[in-house]
Amino acid sequence: MNEKFDSIWDAIEDSPLQAETMKLRSSLMIALKKHIAAEGLTQVEAARLLGVTQPRISDLMRGKINLFAIDGLVDMVVRAGLRIEMSIGKAA
Repeated sequence: MNEKFDSIWDAIEDSPLQAETMKLRSSLMIALKKHIAAEGLTQVEAARLLGVTQPRISDLMRGKINLFAIDGLVDMVVRAGLRIEMSIGKAA
């Protein structure tokens, strides 16, 4: 059986709720990683800017998604001076 999924998260998570949560977390983490790289920030500088510790930035840069909650990521995105735009649609 070749089942098709909209995203990797839909394929590996146990429920639609978990898949959507992981999609949000990964999108926020990717945006933060891109911002840190684009600004040429060191991990120490990024930690200072985002109000977290350097080891926390290391976790972010290594993609340790299970260590981050959505609210903490939103806080870091706002501290980075970024704006979040969201789109909500009907589930397939």
